[in-house]
Amino acid sequence: MQPLNKYSLVAPCGINCSICMAYLREKNRCPGCRGDDSDKPVTRVICKIKTCINFQKSNPKFCFGCKEFPCKIIEHLDKRYRTGYNMSVIKNLNFIKQSGIKKFLANEKTKWTCSCGGTICVHKGFCICCGNRKQSAI
Repeated sequence: MQPLNKYSLVAPCGINCSICMAYLREKNRCPGCRGDDSDKPVTRVICKIKTCINFQKSNPKFCFGCKEFPCKIIEHLDKRYRTGYNMSVIKNLNFIKQSGIKKFLANEKTKWTCSCGGTICVHKGFCICCGNRKQSAI
């Protein structure tokens, strides 16, 4: 399996896979939402976004390119991430749409890099290298 580049590690729904717990863990590591499905847990293979009929028909790079955006699936995911992880996928998607993927990734690097240089996991809320907690808002 070939690793994805930093641009393809942003999922169609606006989640940055490089800060995801499944991507950061060492055992049974997920290759990212755009990665090869053969190495993924089944829950990521049957993702509601990847299997969305509207998304498959229009084939946009990101959900904001779909005529249904923001749909109920994205709104539900956004609510879950705002509530549980202090991050908005709709805000991420709007930022990418308005400013581009390069600026989004630069912003993400600033938001999710610990003072030790490690990555802060969006799901755990702390750095995977040193354990420091993240202290910023959406």
